[in-house]
Amino acid sequence: MKTLQSLFFYLYMYGLMVVMGLMGLPLLLAPRAWARAWLRVYLNLLWLGMRVIYGITFEVRGRENLPEGGALIASKHMSMWETLAFWGILPDPAIILKKSLVYFPIFGWYAVKLGNIAIDRKGGARTLKKMLADAATRGAEGRQVLIFPEGTRVKPGEAPEFKPGIAGLYLSMNQPCVPVALNSGVFLQSYCGKKRKGRIVVEFLEPIQPGLDKQTFLRQLHERIDTASRTLEGMS
Repeated sequence: MKTLQSLFFYLYMYGLMVVMGLMGLPLLLAPRAWARAWLRVYLNLLWLGMRVIYGITFEVRGRENLPEGGALIASKHMSMWETLAFWGILPDPAIILKKSLVYFPIFGWYAVKLGNIAIDRKGGARTLKKMLADAATRGAEGRQVLIFPEGTRVKPGEAPEFKPGIAGLYLSMNQPCVPVALNSGVFLQSYCGKKRKGRIVVEFLEPIQPGLDKQTFLRQLHERIDTASRTLEGMS
């Protein structure tokens, strides 16, 4: 049953992406805010489909912890779900994502239009330098720079060490870093296949203010995200 539901949802998700992506092509020549608004229409329809097909909903907690203007957002990463969801949850995010994704038809076109930050994971120091420069620019524009510090999707209960990019961003941006806990992996597989019905929770935690040294920052960030995510998983 879950396999059939997952197949039906994939057809719905990607079919809707193709239809709405093609309908919105003129928006790629319009102001960025127009494309962002169109994307949110897509997301609302996508979550409606997830609720009907899977019986999965979501809620957001801790919005009061989001500072006004630019900020660094560091989120747990369990599923493809949050890669999409943050475009609707955050006011104006710039998401750090794999460069290969921008070459995907439709998804990649909108990812570029929305001013996200694409990185080549094999680019070494040059990639890191460009990521830091792009993130500083987005933050100065008052946008939220979102990164998944684990570097890849993980299963519930897993808490690998963070990639070094998050520390570089924290030290160079000199803006608050908001940790984010979530439990999407309890209900969804890595690519949004169904595990079980329920409610995904995304929780913005208390910001870590700028000024800490690298090791102290990484320790605090890891502890906050891991502790809160395990709590959410246990309550699911």
